[in-house]
Amino acid sequence: MEQQVFQNATVIKQTGSLYRLTFLPGWEPFTAILSGRLRLKGDHLTNPLAVGDRVNGYLQAAARQNDAAVITEILPRKNYLIRKSANLSRQAHIIAANLDWAYIILSATEPQTPFPFIDRFLVTCQAYRVPATLVLNKTDELDLADGYRSQAAHCRNIYQRAGYEVLEVSARTGFGMDLLAGKLKDKISLFSGISGVGKSTLANKLDPSLNLKTASISSAHLTGKHTTTFYQMHPLVTGGYIIDSPGIKGFGLLEMTKEELYHYFPEIFAASSSCRFNGCLHAGEPGCAVKEAVLKGVVSTERYDSYLKLLDDPDGGKYRI
Repeated sequence: MEQQVFQNATVIKQTGSLYRLTFLPGWEPFTAILSGRLRLKGDHLTNPLAVGDRVNGYLQAAARQNDAAVITEILPRKNYLIRKSANLSRQAHIIAANLDWAYIILSATEPQTPFPFIDRFLVTCQAYRVPATLVLNKTDELDLADGYRSQAAHCRNIYQRAGYEVLEVSARTGFGMDLLAGKLKDKISLFSGISGVGKSTLANKLDPSLNLKTASISSAHLTGKHTTTFYQMHPLVTGGYIIDSPGIKGFGLLEMTKEELYHYFPEIFAASSSCRFNGCLHAGEPGCAVKEAVLKGVVSTERYDSYLKLLDDPDGGKYRI
C-alpha cells in the first residue's frame, strides 16, 4: 500500500491510544497512532508522547480511521515539563513539550493553591527551562470575604520578590485579559493549576469560540471539579496556542539532587553566592547567607520552607492537596 511521509507535525491532543496532529501554524487536525517501537521505547513513561511534541511519520490510504497515520519518530524537544506519575507501575508523566511559556493559574479567593504546590511547579519549570508566570484569577471576588485581598497581596508579594511575574485577571469581568492575550500571542503556552481556579474559563474568555467545559467549585469543600479530561492544544483567535490541562492534585519532582535543588529557587540561588562554604545546602550551616536573607526578609519564609521540605525529600515525593 502506498505510503506518504509527513514531517514536523505537532501533537495537539491524546485520547487513549489515538493522537490528534496538525502542521502549525495551520490548523487542520488529523488522527494518528504511535508505532509499536516508540511505545516500547517510552515504557518508563505513562505517555511517551505529549501534547506539543513534534513528530514524523507516514500517512496511508485505509478504511479504518486508526490507520490514517502512524507516528514513527519523536523529534528532539527544546524543553518539556514532567512530574512523577500517580501510577506506581510507571516513573513519570510528561505534561507538555516544546513550550514557549507556562502559566500556573491561581485563584484570588477559592480554591486556594498551597505554596508548596506552587513551588514544586515553578521548580520544575526552572529545571526544565520553561519560563513561568503566575496568573491570579477571580480578582473580581476579592471583596466577597475578609482576608481575601490581603491573602492575594501576600501571594503576589512572595513571588514578585522571588523574581516571577504575577498577572492579576478576572475571567468574569475581563480585567487584565488584554494583557494576558498579548503575552500569549505567537507562543505555545501551558495553562496549569489545581481544579477550580478557572483555567478553562480563562481560555473561553480569551476565545469564546473554544467553548470549553467549565464548572463551579464545591461550596462544601471549596475545591474545584475536574472539567478538562485531556491535555489539549487550542488555537486562539488573538494569536498563539494554549494547552489546557486537567486539574492536578499532586506534583512530584524527578531527577533532582540535594546539591542542585537551590539552583531552581532564583532568590535562594542569588543569595547563596555569599555563603561561607561552597557546598552549603542552606539548611542551617554556619555562615549561610541564605538563612540570613530569610531573617532579613529578602527570601520569604514560605519559599524557604518549601525548599527545606524538598531538601528532606530529594527524590521529589508527591505533594497532594
